[in-house]
Amino acid sequence: MNLEELLAFAGRHQLLSIALVGLTIAIIVNEVMQLFRGYKTLRPAGLTALINRDNALVIDLRPIADFEKGHIPGSKNVQMSQFDPENKQLAPAKALPVVLVCKTGQSAGTAAKRLKKAGFEQVHVLDGGIGGWQQADLPLARGKSRNKG
Repeated sequence: MNLEELLAFAGRHQLLSIALVGLTIAIIVNEVMQLFRGYKTLRPAGLTALINRDNALVIDLRPIADFEKGHIPGSKNVQMSQFDPENKQLAPAKALPVVLVCKTGQSAGTAAKRLKKAGFEQVHVLDGGIGGWQQADLPLARGKSRNKG
């Protein structure tokens, strides 16, 4: 297909062409925003590698009742309402990888921005939250965390 045929197709299918341009712009804007937000998203497999390789600190921001029903093994529960980058569990981890987990990934993104602003170097958010972890068929621990925040 040459440029002339492409332009003829675009002329015949204006709605499709506009939709394609709109989607392309949206994808580019989304990618650029991800570059400047200061934290990275991780898939569940990436999180397990980060835990095993770099001893990442995993912070679960969900309510305690949800945390006790099932959480990533080794994660610490810090309520979003009590989330503070100067928290005694978080402050010593400024140079370590910190991974934030919530139900879907939205609250974790907000918390990640606060950590980056407070000087944390390696901040990550679990893509899809705890639901993404479960969809990957990875294990959940039940009950209370030994070190609650």
